[in-house]
Formats: sequence, C-alpha cells, structure tokens
Amino acid sequence: MSLVIGVPKETAAGEKRVATVPEVVEKLIKLGFRVAVQSGAGDAANFDDDAYRAAGAEVVGDAAALWAKADIVFKVRGPSAGEVGLLREGGTLISFIWPAQNPELMQQLAAKKATVLAIDALPRTLSRAQKMDALTSQAGVAGYRAVIEAANAFGRFFNGQITAAGKVPPAKVFIAGAGVAGLAAIGTAAGLGAIVRANDTRAEVADQVVSLGGEFVKVDYEEEGSGGGGYAKVMSEGFQQAQREMYAKQAREVDIIITTALIPGKPAPRLITAEMVKSMKPGSVIVDMAAEQGGNCELTEPGQAVVKHGVTLIGYTDLVGRLSRQSSTLYATNLFRLAEELCKTKDGVINVNMEDEAIRGLTVIKDGAITWPPPPPKAPAAPPQAKPAAAAAPAAKGHGHGAGEPMAAGTLAIVFGVAAALFWLVGAYAPASFLSHFTVFVLACFIGYMVIWNVTPSLHTPLMSVTNAISSIIAIGALVQIAPSLEAGAAGRPDELIRWMAVAGLALTCINMFGGFAVTRRMLAMFRK
Repeated sequence: MSLVIGVPKETAAGEKRVATVPEVVEKLIKLGFRVAVQSGAGDAANFDDDAYRAAGAEVVGDAAALWAKADIVFKVRGPSAGEVGLLREGGTLISFIWPAQNPELMQQLAAKKATVLAIDALPRTLSRAQKMDALTSQAGVAGYRAVIEAANAFGRFFNGQITAAGKVPPAKVFIAGAGVAGLAAIGTAAGLGAIVRANDTRAEVADQVVSLGGEFVKVDYEEEGSGGGGYAKVMSEGFQQAQREMYAKQAREVDIIITTALIPGKPAPRLITAEMVKSMKPGSVIVDMAAEQGGNCELTEPGQAVVKHGVTLIGYTDLVGRLSRQSSTLYATNLFRLAEELCKTKDGVINVNMEDEAIRGLTVIKDGAITWPPPPPKAPAAPPQAKPAAAAAPAAKGHGHGAGEPMAAGTLAIVFGVAAALFWLVGAYAPASFLSHFTVFVLACFIGYMVIWNVTPSLHTPLMSVTNAISSIIAIGALVQIAPSLEAGAAGRPDELIRWMAVAGLALTCINMFGGFAVTRRMLAMFRK
C-alpha cells in the first residue's frame, strides 16, 4: 500500500515556508504517494488550501490528526519537542535537523524508533546530489534577498545615473564570502548596476566572482582556505590579521557590506568591528547574513535592523522566509528529487538504501539507531598506471596509432607506397593536362590540411577558425584564376567563364570571412560590461 506524506504547518516563530507546494504535490502523487497537508500550512507562502486540494492532496484540519496519518513527514525546520511526541512510532521524518547542534533532538527522535533524513547533512561534493541540495537552493534565495534589503535601506540608486538634477554615482558593494549566498548577492547587486567587490578565503572562487560582474579583492597573505564539503576553513591568525586590514579599508570606501561567512557547527567569525562601522560613510548599510549564529559584525542585533553610528545594521534571521513562495517552491523540489531517489519503483514505498552514498549521508537515524556522522566518503580509485613497455609494443609492430599520436613507421610506409602506385598509374595513362591539374589538387589538399588544422582559435570558436582558414585558401585560388594566364588567348570563352566563376567565389568567400569576424566581435561584446 502506498505511503502517506504529511506536510504540517511550521510552528517555529517567523517561519513562513512550507515543505511542499501544489505543483510538487502532483509529482509526488505520480510517484505513488498519497499527500496530506495541514490546513493553513501554505498560507504564509501564498498557497491556500484550495490549491492543495486541486493538486490532489488531502487537507487535514488538525496537526495531531495529520501527524497520526503521515507515514513520512516533510518539514522545513526541525520538530519541536511537542511535534516529536506527535510523530508516529517508526515513522520517517525529512527536514533540516542539524544533528551536530541538536543532540537532544536526535535522542528524542531515536527514542521514537524513527528514520530521520537530515536534508542539511547531504554530501554536497557528490554531483548527483546537487538536485537534492536544499542548503544551496535556500542560500541562493537568501543572497538575493540580502541585496534587496540593502537596497531598501540604502538612500540612493544602485546604478549610476546622469540626470537634469545632477550626476548620481553608482553604489559600491562589498561581499564578504563568495559561497552560494555570496555569489547570488554579487550577481544581484551587479545586475542592479552597483560596483561590486568580493572576497573569500578560497582563491578558486575568484573566477566565479569576476564572471558575475564583481571584482575579487585578495588578502595580502598566502594561505589556502578551502575546507571539507565545499566550505571554507578556519584561517590562521596571520591571515585573519591581514584580512581585518583589508576589511577596514573596504569599510571606508564602500556604501554597502554584505557578510556571509559561516562555518557549520561553529559561531560566526567576527569580520566587521565596531571601529570599522564607525569609519563607514553616514547612510551606509551592513547586511549580516550570519546573524542567526551570532553575526559577522560586532554590532549586529540578531533579528533586528538598527542604526548605529549612522550605519544601518540589518541582522534579519529570516531572509529566506521573506521570499517564502520562491524558497518553498525550491525546497519542495529538493524534497521531491529526494523522494525520487527513495522510491525508484514509483509505487509509493520508500527504500532507505544505506549503500547509496548520498542517502547514507542524509540518514542520521535509521529505525531508531543513530547513524550520524556517516563514514568518510570513499576515495576515488587511483587511475591504473600506464606501462611504457606495453604501450610502446603495438607502435613498434605497426598495428595503428591512437588519437593525437604519430603514425607507426610501417603504416606510414604502406600509405606512401599505395599513394605512389596510384600516382604512377595516373601519370602513365591520364592525359598530360589532367596530370598537371591532379598534381595541383594533391598539393592543395596537403597544404590546405596543414594550414587549416594548425589554426589557433584564440579569438574565435574552433569552427569559425577552420571556416576562415578554408575561406582564405579559396580566396587565394580565386585570385590565381582571375589573374591573366599564359594561355588566355588560346582558351577563349571557357577561360572567361572560369574567371567569372572565380570572381563570384571570391565575393562569397569575402562575405563569409568578414561575416565571421563580425559574429566574433558580437560574441566578445556579450562578455564586456
């Protein structure tokens, strides 16, 4: 019998999201599940009960009745103690859990003999797990909303403008941390026309910052900042001192600072001091996205927007909830993709396969037994070492050649032998005029091959480079035909026909070549700001 997925109303203060949305309900039903939603669960995200009913869900009025009915519970926030009491014995819960920070909750859920999948524990380094990565989808929404909140509190345009009333300079925005949230903030601020700068301890994100229209600000201290699971690591004291000096300089220059620095399981690092806040221009804005974990700014008040030293400090802890409809839709899609992995048979029954690395990472409790933390991921198998002697043997015997390798000596001799025999046959039996044209044809093929395949596509696509090279050869050939020849009088009208065909070929070739450069210019212009 198919299982029932229950979606209760979130009880955490200020939480506006809902764990599934009507369009995803339809997809869950196609997987064989039945879906029950608590009445009013989607109201804060602008999804009413009628929309859920139209999608095929059952709307249940009472929270206790919903939890009693559900075999699997989809939630956003981890359950409260009261909700744990409502969970069915041996039931399944899928939500944010944060097992390292909530050991008591883990014990309570284990006592219910539950199976718990923590969406925050997904191994983010697995490429096939990206479709289930709710942390990424929610962080992207938060980064976008952080810029919107900053723009709302900022007293000027983001983009520079020249008006009849005077010139307005563009806003300068500094993003501290270029993870998922930071990159979303960079793209949004740049799209609004601001001058965007960003910094991250991981040097490899510099190209991503630039690609989104930002400028990467490097700390004058060499140290690698990549940590496990795609997060940054805690840096040395020397690096942190150099980083503080860079932040102090940026604080004096920019109008808006958005901080995103956070390492799971640790308090938010203090990046912006009170002295830096005092040094900022009046009317500046700081959006502290790490406020829930204490904040990156020394003066942040979690959950509040306050003005100190003339600077607006935004410490909202519900940035994702402020775009509840969008964030709920993305989160619901993440859970649907997880449901697909759990129910590959599409019969409404889940299989928590502990042999699957992604599912094993997510599963923090299995049938009442705490399985968190998961074992370390398996290291990829080392590629087999090539054996030089064995690899050289086929080439020595003349059995062929691989892509990009020189032809074996025996094969090369055979090819040249066959070509020489064919050329002798042509020379022995073909007319003299044909032989001269055939010789030119063979040489043209050889020269054309050498020219075309040695073109470096530095400012073109490879295809455009090859076509321009071919066009160049055609143009040279046409010019040769157009030029007066020694037999111009003898050939008569046929020579004139060939000459006009060459003129037409030259004209078409020029169109192709100039068109290729024009297209290339337009392609390059797309990447210029």
